[in-house]
Amino acid sequence: MRLPNPLSLRHGSLRMRLLLGALIWIVLAIAVAGWGLRGLFQEHVNQQLQDQLVRQLNQLSASVNVHTDGRVGVPALAGDTRFSTPLSGLYWQVDVLPATGTAQLGAARSRSLWDQLLPLPPDTAFPGSTPRGYAALPLQDAQGHELLAVSRPLQLPDANAPLLRLTVAADQALVAEPVQRFTTMLLTALGALAAGLTLAVAVQLQLALRPLDMLRQRLSAVRTGQSTQLEGDFPNELQPLINEFNHVLSANADIVQRARTQAGNLAHAVHTPLSILGNAAAQESTPLAQLVQEQVATAQRQVDYHLARARAAAAVRATGLRTPVQAPVQALLRTMPRLHAARCVQFAQIGNAEGLAFRGEAQDLFEMLGNLLDNAGKWARHQVQLQVTQEGELLCFTIDDDGPGIPADQRQHIFERGQRLDEQRPGAGLGLDIVRELAHTYGGTVAADVAALGGLRMRLCLPAAQA
Repeated sequence: MRLPNPLSLRHGSLRMRLLLGALIWIVLAIAVAGWGLRGLFQEHVNQQLQDQLVRQLNQLSASVNVHTDGRVGVPALAGDTRFSTPLSGLYWQVDVLPATGTAQLGAARSRSLWDQLLPLPPDTAFPGSTPRGYAALPLQDAQGHELLAVSRPLQLPDANAPLLRLTVAADQALVAEPVQRFTTMLLTALGALAAGLTLAVAVQLQLALRPLDMLRQRLSAVRTGQSTQLEGDFPNELQPLINEFNHVLSANADIVQRARTQAGNLAHAVHTPLSILGNAAAQESTPLAQLVQEQVATAQRQVDYHLARARAAAAVRATGLRTPVQAPVQALLRTMPRLHAARCVQFAQIGNAEGLAFRGEAQDLFEMLGNLLDNAGKWARHQVQLQVTQEGELLCFTIDDDGPGIPADQRQHIFERGQRLDEQRPGAGLGLDIVRELAHTYGGTVAADVAALGGLRMRLCLPAAQA
């Protein structure tokens, strides 16, 4: 399983929004659950302590007695040794509350109180008891500890027996300690639960958004020419979008194909009368016939130029274009020596272009490379070299010749339409302009420089199709 890339969790991303939203709800839910569980447990422990104090109060009520000399006697309470341990946190006390006179506080008390008394009212006043026969009192001892106490009045059946007040109290620390332990355990458990939920959300998001990553890859394949349609098994929620997009791709391909067909028809329609005019003029040797031949050649080059631009513009808008370059390069290198056979110019390829592909039309690649190789053949003395390399996302064609070269201040002028540096050389001066326009249409470049062979170097860079 591949976890989300942290760099993809950028601000504003869908994954970030969903993850942050889920984390916020997890934190809120865990916080509310922790607060509620801790409150319930604390209430339960408080109730347990109070029930324990009531049981001990009942035991104290059954054990207390008043001697004939007025002394209050209480046998040792069984079951809890903390009553006999000084300052253990668990205490009992018996007060005598006569009908008249001063109350006798602490007439009997547990060993755990040592020399202290529970801070109860010193007079005969007694707080109202509950229906269960006791009252719960919040107290504070001399050390400042919070106490929970239960108290009740007791009137023994003996004659002239005074009113007694029986009280059992416990330090609130007896509640705080288990609550603290429970809180620590609860935080650990809820933290583990939060971490598990967060991991589950991250995995769920990864699985849920994986089709979007696959869609991005399929779109990239269409853009780079590896595919003409979005292919793959997508969820039902995305499949309608995929179908619509494939329909748009098909419609766009049909439009491009119709444009190419119309351009081809136009080329045939124009070339036919131009060829007739050229052939008719070639049979005459008059100045008018020579002028017609020149104009027909110029018109043919202009038609080729504008049709090439229109075809390239349509190809750039098309998807799925991919032209391996090795076969066109080899075909041109076999053809060029025949065109320049009278001058015995050799054409050779340096290296190998296997596996390299141009993201465009094969015909446009032939047009650009053919013009550059033909131009190099016209100026070369003995040889022309062609090398193809891939540099990042660009496919670069380097064509060197051993001709006289071109001065640096004139290299840009060779790409201007109709510009010819030597009128004695054949051509109409449109070939390099066509190369530049086609290269710019595809988002590429073409430039002139000094060749390693001493002549002119033409460097053509075009977008490469991914393997």
